[in-house]
Amino acid sequence: MLICLTASHQNASFDLLEKLSIGAPSAASTLVDGSDFVSGAVVLATCNRFEAYLDVDEPLTAASAVAVEATISTMSEASGVEPDEMRDSVRVITGDEVVEHLFAVSSGLESVVVGEDEISGQVRRALERAREVGTTSSDLERLFQKASHTSRGVKNRTNVGGAGRSLVRLALELASSRVTDWAHARVLIVGTGQYAATTVTALRDRGAADLAVFSSSGRASWFGLKHDLRAFDDLAEAISWSDVLITCTSTTEPVVVPGVVDESRRLVIDLGLPRNVDPLVATVPGVELLDLETISLHAPLTQMSAADDARAMVSDAAAEFQAAAAEQSLTPAVVALRKHVFDLLDDEIERARSRGDSSDRTEAALRHLAGVLLHTPSVRARELAREGRGEEFRDGLEALFGLTDTRAAAAPRQLRSVDDVPRASAG
Repeated sequence: MLICLTASHQNASFDLLEKLSIGAPSAASTLVDGSDFVSGAVVLATCNRFEAYLDVDEPLTAASAVAVEATISTMSEASGVEPDEMRDSVRVITGDEVVEHLFAVSSGLESVVVGEDEISGQVRRALERAREVGTTSSDLERLFQKASHTSRGVKNRTNVGGAGRSLVRLALELASSRVTDWAHARVLIVGTGQYAATTVTALRDRGAADLAVFSSSGRASWFGLKHDLRAFDDLAEAISWSDVLITCTSTTEPVVVPGVVDESRRLVIDLGLPRNVDPLVATVPGVELLDLETISLHAPLTQMSAADDARAMVSDAAAEFQAAAAEQSLTPAVVALRKHVFDLLDDEIERARSRGDSSDRTEAALRHLAGVLLHTPSVRARELAREGRGEEFRDGLEALFGLTDTRAAAAPRQLRSVDDVPRASAG
């Protein structure tokens, strides 16, 4: 069974999300290794979202509630968050609802900026990290791969994700009320990762030309050459040169602190989570600080028709995923039926051979007849599974043929919603 614990900008503080973004991703292996029933875990931690996707071995039992508590405890300890605070901030999603939720998240429908570009890549990298540390599972693999496929479909077939929609671009849009002319602004970028590269592109799209970069990791020269930027080795000197400072690093401690910022009119945009800028920087005379929490408050309303189209696509994709999973869950039952019929047929053919009553043509005809008779039950199994009536098929096999072993352990588990798992909070 699938379970998701989720906290986002919609129901949790940025302080909590910041702490979770530091410690939670590395705690997935602890959660899986220390549990007898959590067979897989993928953790997604972004600047405005924390999600832990769990594959729990035993559906509809107390194991689900134990898995939720174990996740809260493990993630709390790893992130320095009080368990009660986390319980109050996360929402627990179970069963089929997990599928549609992840598909919506991956498609950018739950982001601060609806349709943002970065989230699909973050979802993909969360799965890659789980693979690296060995915490993924076959069910989670299928789920996340289908989520990536769905997000591409939403991007290609709807208008919800316009080119370049992102927090970076929203931040620059908000900053444009403070920056008279981007073409004459001296902009310093602190960071050299993919987010920094996205920031460079967004700045140049707005006409910014005088750009520089600083990196505490020593990668500024490399990044500057690659993107045709000026590179600084000294942060205080770089900040003094700039009119606008944009931070986007993955460091766990603030890079920009009051001591390195001189008293001069300057706009500081902090796109990092954990924070790259000490909030006390805002007290330096002349400095205006724009951080993620402020940016999220100004997120534009979605284009309703485009968002509706995208959500319809997500719902259809989730329904198809669940139907396919339900079909797969009946595969052991169909295999058991076919084995039962062909075992009976083989026995009868063997007896006929012992009496000298069999021929190759007769055997072939009988095997063909058995295949024809099994065709309809096989088709009905798929139909019943998609209608949520798989148990009826299993009950029928038991009543008619006495078949009881129709749930092979290796078969994919059917995704089911549960009502008896305690929910930490509605958020």
